[in-house]
Amino acid sequence: MKKDKLNIAHLHWGFPPIVGGVETHLTIILPEMVKKGHSVSLLTGAVEGVDGRYKYEGVDILRTPLMDLNWLFKRGLKGLDDEITHVFSSFVEETKPDVIHTHNMHYFSEIHARTIERLAKKRGIPFLVTAHNVWDDLLFMDLTHKIDWTHIIAVSHYIKKEIIGIGVDDTKVTVVHHGIDQKKYSPGINTSHVLKKYPQLKDKIIIFHPARIGLAKGCDVSVKAMGIVKQKYPDIMLVLAGAKNIIDWGATQQKDIAYLVSLVKHFDMDKNVLIDMYSLDEVRQIYELCNVCLYPSTSPEPFGLTMLEAMSMAKAMVVTNMGGMPEIIRDGINGFVIPVRDFEALAAKICQLIEDTKLRNRFGYTGRQIVESHYTKEMVTKETLGVYKRFL
Repeated sequence: MKKDKLNIAHLHWGFPPIVGGVETHLTIILPEMVKKGHSVSLLTGAVEGVDGRYKYEGVDILRTPLMDLNWLFKRGLKGLDDEITHVFSSFVEETKPDVIHTHNMHYFSEIHARTIERLAKKRGIPFLVTAHNVWDDLLFMDLTHKIDWTHIIAVSHYIKKEIIGIGVDDTKVTVVHHGIDQKKYSPGINTSHVLKKYPQLKDKIIIFHPARIGLAKGCDVSVKAMGIVKQKYPDIMLVLAGAKNIIDWGATQQKDIAYLVSLVKHFDMDKNVLIDMYSLDEVRQIYELCNVCLYPSTSPEPFGLTMLEAMSMAKAMVVTNMGGMPEIIRDGINGFVIPVRDFEALAAKICQLIEDTKLRNRFGYTGRQIVESHYTKEMVTKETLGVYKRFL
């Protein structure tokens, strides 16, 4: 007989205060699973100054250095087999899961993937991986193929296609798009706090690039486009979101920030660009203030949760034709889709949206409707639980 209330064990490398798309996704779906009466646990990476165990909206959070990718990258994976086996075994023994759901464990470390596979098979538990990303190398191919995942959840049709492209049977992969807390991200937010903290935003035309700062996210393309837009609209302000607590596998973040700061100075745009780290409340306030949102990613974005945030806040968005983004932003319907690295096209679309208030509002209104009908937190949780129940 199938159980109505499940014990669900999740494993992922990071969780807030670590910020990123996967981490935000977990803050959305895990509490929703608890609300539906399930017992939910997450094993994740340790963070300095954060307790090793606590509750987050009903979810049992357990932290270990053995899931901290920044530490693992510096230390190396050699010789950790026994420790990983001990930590994972203790986690599974304590939580007694009906299903194990890993996130991005088809990369980074074969030891971790093999250990959870062994424990799940020993207990006869279905174990799934959500592929939030794909990579062009042998480790991704090996772990996606050679680990006998019960099933793979892909966050977009783009990701599913990439996984099928390396030879995985299409029936083994289900697409479940991300969802958004449509109540938290809703138009009409009070912006007094963020205007007091950043007075330079007052009475400006604000263009928000909400993805964390980095060259792969197209931040340099945004800066170059703004150099053109500034000639027509001198009171323009580009807001870029820096990030302190991220999973920086390969340690590239600081190099990217240094280059972007130099680029801003090169174009003499110090007074037209704001770069800082914002709390989630401040991010929502910046969405409320902004005229247009940008995400001109130069790498194949697997999904891009910031698109749902912008749509939920009824904001028009311009994205590139990369990865899963055109699945969500439809050109001329709820935003614009432009060629990759085309800063001139980006500048033209920004100017068009600044000038055409009616079009800008229509894109925003349509985006909000699409979120309410397809991408709510309740919908993504229901779909994810539906995948579990197929294998229990």
